[in-house]
Amino acid sequence: MTITTLLVANRGEIACRIFRTCRDLGITTVAVYSDADADALHVREADLAVRLPGAAPADTYLRGDLVVAAARAAGADAVHPGYGFLSENAAFAAAVQDAGLVWVGPPVKAIELMASKTRAKELMAGAGVPLLAPVDPATAGPDDLPLLLKAASGGGGRGMRIVRELDALGGELLAAAAEAASAFGDGEVFAEPYVERGRHVEVQVMADAYDTVWALGTRDCSLQRRHQKVIEEAPAPGLDDALRTRLHDAAVAAARAVGYRGAGTVEFLVSAEGRPYFLEMNTRLQVEHPVTEAVFGVDLVALQLRVAEGEPLDVVVPAASGHAVEARLYAEDPARDWQPQTGALLTLEVPDAPGLRLDTGYTGGDTIGVHYDPMLAKVIAHAPTRTAAIRLLAGALERARIHGPVTNRALLVRSLRHPDFVAGRLDTGFYDCHLPALTAPGDGDGDPATAALAAALAEAVAATTHGTGPAPAPSRFGAWRNVPSQPQVKRYRSEPDGTEHEIAYRTPRTGVPEPYEAGSGTRVVSVTPTRVTLELDGVTRHFDLAYDRDRDRVHVDTAGASYTFTALPRFTDPTTRTDPGSLLAPMPGTVVRLAEGLAPGAVVEAGQPLIWLEAMKMEHRILAPASGTLTALHAAPGHQVEVGALLAVVQERAAGAPAPEETA
Repeated sequence: MTITTLLVANRGEIACRIFRTCRDLGITTVAVYSDADADALHVREADLAVRLPGAAPADTYLRGDLVVAAARAAGADAVHPGYGFLSENAAFAAAVQDAGLVWVGPPVKAIELMASKTRAKELMAGAGVPLLAPVDPATAGPDDLPLLLKAASGGGGRGMRIVRELDALGGELLAAAAEAASAFGDGEVFAEPYVERGRHVEVQVMADAYDTVWALGTRDCSLQRRHQKVIEEAPAPGLDDALRTRLHDAAVAAARAVGYRGAGTVEFLVSAEGRPYFLEMNTRLQVEHPVTEAVFGVDLVALQLRVAEGEPLDVVVPAASGHAVEARLYAEDPARDWQPQTGALLTLEVPDAPGLRLDTGYTGGDTIGVHYDPMLAKVIAHAPTRTAAIRLLAGALERARIHGPVTNRALLVRSLRHPDFVAGRLDTGFYDCHLPALTAPGDGDGDPATAALAAALAEAVAATTHGTGPAPAPSRFGAWRNVPSQPQVKRYRSEPDGTEHEIAYRTPRTGVPEPYEAGSGTRVVSVTPTRVTLELDGVTRHFDLAYDRDRDRVHVDTAGASYTFTALPRFTDPTTRTDPGSLLAPMPGTVVRLAEGLAPGAVVEAGQPLIWLEAMKMEHRILAPASGTLTALHAAPGHQVEVGALLAVVQERAAGAPAPEETA
C-alpha cells in the first residue's frame, strides 16, 4: 500500500522531524495537538491538524482512541507514533491496524514481547544475547550491592533507583514502584547488579518483512542525567572490532527473536572490562537517531515508511562514513538539580554550516510550558573525524543565541570540551563525577561584569532614542540622571546564579555613554540599543543585546559566552523577603506525594525529602532546609502549584537543642 496521508501521534521536535521527510516524499501530514500546544510549531508545520481537548498527556497524547478518531477525521491512511507517549503501546498499535490504518512501526507481537523488561530478558537469554543475572530483592545481601532497581515497563529513567545500602532497599523499592505505577500504569520493578562506570552503547537495527535485518553501527549514549541521555555519538568510540561484531550480532539476534520489522534499537551496558550486557530493546525510533543517519547517509523515517508500505530493504547495508555527535538542548538548570524551566523562548538561533543539523519543536516567540519534556532542540554535527565533529558541535552551541528560560547550553559546551570526553573516556557516571566543575563559574565564562556594562550602555542609548528602533524603552528600574558630570547607576542581577553588578557610567557631550571610572582599560568604540563594541585592554569585542520587557531582562551575547541580567531597583524591596524555613515550589508542577506522616507538628531532619513535585515528565524532591518542626503544610497530592508557591514551612531547631522526642 502507498501512504498518501500520515498522522503523527506525537508533538514537538519528533513530529516536526517526521513532517520534514513527509514533505520530501509528497505525503500529506496531519498533526494532533493538546490545548497547551494549540500554537506549537508542529501544528503550524502540518498540512492538517486535529485538536485533542485538554492539556495533560493522559487526556490528550496518551488517549489512543482520540488519536485514532483524529486519523479517521483527517482522512489519514497511516499513523507514525514518533517516540514516547504511545510509541511502544501494543494496544494502540493494534487499534490503529483494526481501524484499517497502516501502522508505521513494528508488529504488535514484537512490542508486546519487549514491553516488559523482565520478559524481554527471558526471551533474549533464549536467543543467546548476553545478560546480567537478575537479583531477587527479597534475598539480596551485601555481596549483591550496588543494585539497580528498574521499572519493568516504560523508560526514560522513571522508576529507576541505585541502591548502595541494604537498609535503603525497602524504601527505594516502594518509591520506584510508586513512580513506575504513576508513569506507566504498571508498578512492577525488578533488580539487577549495578555496573559501576559502565558505558551505555546501543545498536540501531532496521528490518523488513523479507528477513533482512540491518545493524547500522553503534551509538554511545553514556553521558546521562537522571538516566536520560544528554550527548550521544556514532560510532561509539574506543570499541575494538571483536566487541563491535559481538554487539551487532547480538542486536540482529534480538530483532530476529521477535520477528522485528522497522526501526528499533537494542541497548547494552558495556562494563569497564569490555563485557556487554543486554538492557532492553526500544521498539521505536530513538531521540538520537540523527547521528546514525549522518554516519550512514540514510533517512530512517523514510526507511520506516518504506518498510510499512511493504517494500524490501537493500540486501547490502549502507556504508558508514565519518563521525557524528548530538547534544540535547534542554530548558533546565543543571546547577540546581536539573530543574526544568518554563516561560517565553524569545530567541532560538543556531548557526547554519556544513555538517550541522538542528531538529527542534520550537522557534523564537514560542512558550515552554509545564506539561511536556523540557527538550528544546537537538543539535547534530557530522565530520570526517570525531575530533572535528566535537569541535564543530561545541562551536555551534557556543555561538547559538538562546534567550528566555535557563538552558543547559553552557554545560553541553563544557562537556564536549572536557578532557575525559575528548579522550573518549566515557561512562554513565560522567556527570556524577564532573557536574560541580562543569557548572561552576570559571575563566571560560568570560567577564559578566563587562557584559553588564555593555547592557547598561545599550539601555542608556535606548533611553535617549525615545523608544525608536528595535530596542524597547529602558527598564522602569533605570536610575540614571542626565547630568554629564555625575555618575549614572544601573544595577543588574545575573541569572540564574544571582550575582549582582552595579554599573556606574556617564554620558558626556558626545552623547555616547562611557564607564564612569577612568583608566579601567575599557574604551567604548560604539553603542546602539542592540550592539555594543568595546576595546578591552587592546582587544575589540562585540556584545549583542536582546530585551525581555515583561521581566525587565536583557540578554547579552558575546564570543564564547552568553548572559542574562535582570534589572534591579536601586533599593531592595523588603516585601520580597521570604520567611526563614519556607519551602517554595521551584517550578510549576503537580504535587504527586508527601513524606509518610507529614503534617503540621511533624519533626523533620535537614535534607529529608518532604514533598515530591512532578513537572515536565520529571519528579523533583523538595527537601527540608533544616532540622526542626513543620509548622505549616499547604501542599497535598494532586495540587497544581505555580513557581514560588509556598508549600510548607519548617521552624528550625536551635543549635544544640534536643529534638522533641528527646524531651519527652
